[in-house]
Amino acid sequence: MARDKGPAVDAPDHAAHHPDHSIDEAANLGLALRHARAQSGKTLAILAAETKVNARFLTALEQNDWSSLPSRVFAVGYVRAYAGALGLDEQLAVERFKRESPDTSVPLKAPVGIAFEDVKRNTPRIMAGVIIAAVAIVGWNVFQRISRVQAPHPSDIATLPNTWAQGAASAHEMDLGAPRAAPQDQTTPAPYITRGLEAELTGVDPNDPASGDAAPAPAATVQKAFNPRGAVYGAPANASQVVIQAKKPGAFVVRMGSDRVLFARQMAAGEAWRAPLGVSATIDVSDPTAFDVYLNGELGGALPALQTSLAQLNARAGQANREASAPAPQPRPQAAAPRPVTVTSGPRPYTPQP
Repeated sequence: MARDKGPAVDAPDHAAHHPDHSIDEAANLGLALRHARAQSGKTLAILAAETKVNARFLTALEQNDWSSLPSRVFAVGYVRAYAGALGLDEQLAVERFKRESPDTSVPLKAPVGIAFEDVKRNTPRIMAGVIIAAVAIVGWNVFQRISRVQAPHPSDIATLPNTWAQGAASAHEMDLGAPRAAPQDQTTPAPYITRGLEAELTGVDPNDPASGDAAPAPAATVQKAFNPRGAVYGAPANASQVVIQAKKPGAFVVRMGSDRVLFARQMAAGEAWRAPLGVSATIDVSDPTAFDVYLNGELGGALPALQTSLAQLNARAGQANREASAPAPQPRPQAAAPRPVTVTSGPRPYTPQP
């Protein structure tokens, strides 16, 4: 009885020593792996720790869920590791996986182009064509140059005229007079001056000796105009009367209050900032002598201090604009001198001399 039961007991051991039959005879690879794991008595957590593969991927292999696996290279590695941990043939498991999950990627194709043999065979023809074209171009240029060269030929003048002979007198002689004076450089006539017009417009008679003693009013000095030599920041040109330009590099900060910065920049030489109108702010610089102030486009000097009120600069620009637009005062005409009066003695009343 014991001998009759022997083969039945040894049957599982025989199947365990031949794991290849479970891979080939199973309906699919996932069923074979699941059956092998059930016979091993190991859980997915234990196999995940042994193979260093996430349990989620091991479950996908047992369920033939190839879409949940990563790239094909990693999937093949997972199959090989899982089969080895279960005691199955790793190579047979990988081949079964490749049959059930074919590679859908596009295989490499042979390069498309001109074969080296064709190029080598046609090289003499190509070189011959290039040489023929070069010879034709050079020959054509040489022919053009030769055709333009003219052979020397005698002069069309057969004999020398008698008038060209040295010492021969011409039949049509002429005498040259003295040189004339050079023409005047300026032919514009002098302007016509209307008498009395200057006295009527200015109130000063130029013919009066007393008017010559009065010194003319000094003309207003024109300051240097603003010339941008770099980037110009700030307000538009039509909305600003004050421009601050850097003569040399320096820090330039415009603050509105204590916690708001309207503009801040490390200004380079030539850069400028246009101040907006009606803004209450403070200009803070590192060096006031490094910045010029232009009022209405004319130089108004350097910044007065490290911190300058923008309202003060706008007020100066407005005052200068009003002074420039105000009409010039007219000179007061001098009073006419009283006429002399002569008084005669006698009963006749005195009469002024005409």
